[in-house]
Parts: sequence; structure tokens; C-alpha cells
Amino acid sequence: MVSKDQRRRQLAREKYERQQQRRSAAQQKTRRRNVIIASVAAVALAAGAAVYVSAGLAGGSDQEDRAAAPTPSRAPDPCERPAKGSPSKKTWPKEPAMAVDASASYTAKLTTTCGTIGIKLDAGKAPHTVNSFAFLAGQGYFDHSRCHRLVTDQGLYVLQCGDPKGTGRGTPGYTIPDENLKDPRLKGGVYPAGTVAMANRYDGTHEKTRDSGGSQFFLVYRDSKLPPNYTPFGTITGGMDVLQKIAKAGAATDPQTGNSAPNATVVIDKASVRKS
Repeated sequence: MVSKDQRRRQLAREKYERQQQRRSAAQQKTRRRNVIIASVAAVALAAGAAVYVSAGLAGGSDQEDRAAAPTPSRAPDPCERPAKGSPSKKTWPKEPAMAVDASASYTAKLTTTCGTIGIKLDAGKAPHTVNSFAFLAGQGYFDHSRCHRLVTDQGLYVLQCGDPKGTGRGTPGYTIPDENLKDPRLKGGVYPAGTVAMANRYDGTHEKTRDSGGSQFFLVYRDSKLPPNYTPFGTITGGMDVLQKIAKAGAATDPQTGNSAPNATVVIDKASVRKS
């Protein structure tokens, strides 16, 4: 016969296990969300003035995040040294004026320390996104910037770039609207390999967090499970082998934030866009 004390200990143990399961599920959810959500500044209007609110990543300041990060066992770096130069510090108060021709074809080239990645841009379905991307590339905004996040599991296989700060908190100072979210390629909550899409701060619940893309984008190197909340604006036409090389080198994951920096030295030496 089970005594009252034994029963009490059993109930306490079961309660602890349930708490651990909930905590684990919450951590997985947070990590999954933070994988793609760019920690850009959300814009709120108060008394007619722009108020910038920082959010989107678990944890504290950049210094605290670095202090909490574990010391990883690194794979050999398959990439070259970055070209000489410093990341951009430019910002702009508003989205650039529309300059792309939505009926024309555009291509982008990312010359990185790990190899060249070619992208076909879809100005017809995502004109605001392509226009912004082309503007930033023309301003040298992406040049000398580090691709700061690599995900190699949990059904997500992406490399995230576009933040000159290299922290996931970088922003060009403005936001752009979501576009092309009903693209037929995004079937069954899957972004197919080769997709190039914008990161944003949509939290999956509040509509006010939509239309929050900035400069950060991600390259899908393997079919990835992800709800259609991120603007697909291009398709990789060359360089999938480069992404596979980066993925093979692995990443160093910070359990506090869910951020995972590539072990490879992935730096965009030069980004360019041309009308073809």
C-alpha cells in the first residue's frame, strides 16, 4: 500500500516532469521562431513620433549573448579570408522609392568567402522586396557583412545573412511589406530548397508585427518546414554546393538564444544586382 508520503513524492515528481516537458517545448518553439525572425527594430508610432522597440531575440545585450555562448568544437573552416573592408553603418529613414521594373528580369550575385551564389530575383511578385534588396546592394550595404545564422536541423536548413552588425539585430532603418506569401511553391508549410526569402519580426500572432522585413534574408539549402510568413523573392540559380559546404562545417549554437553562427567564415565580400 502506498503511503501518503510516497504518494506526495510521486505527485511532486510527476509535476516536475510536466514542467520540464513544457519548458522543453517552449524552448523548441522559441528557437524555431528565432531561427528566422530577424531582430530588427519594430516601428511604433506614438504622438506622431517614431519609437523604435528592440525585440525578437531571447536573452539580453550583445555582450550578454556572447558571454552566455558555449565554447564549440569547431569543424575545419572551408572558406577563405574576407576581403579588406568594413561592414556598412548606413541607415535610411524610409523605404527607398520604387526603381525596379516589375516586368523585367533581375539577377543577384553574392560573392562570398565560401564561393559565389547566384540568385534569380522575382520583381513581378515581390517588387518592394526586390527593390529594397537592389537598393541596399547598390549602396554596398551587404558588402563585408557576415552571414550570422545557420540552421542545420529541426526541419530547418537555412543560412541567414543581410545584417552588417552580424548579430541578428541589424536593420537598414526602415521596414518593407510582406509579399508573395501565397506563392504556389510554398506548399504544405515547406520552403523548397533554393528559395531566397526575407526574414521579419512576425510573431505568428499579432498582425501589427507583419510587414516588418528589413535587410535580413535567408537562403534555403534543403526543403524546410516553415509557415508561409516570409516573403519569397528569389531562387538560387548557382552556388547550392557553396551552401552545402557551409552547412557541412556546422554551427555553434547558443542554448540561451537559439542563435547558431556558422563555423565557416561566411562573409559577403560583394553583393550586386543587375537587370537582365
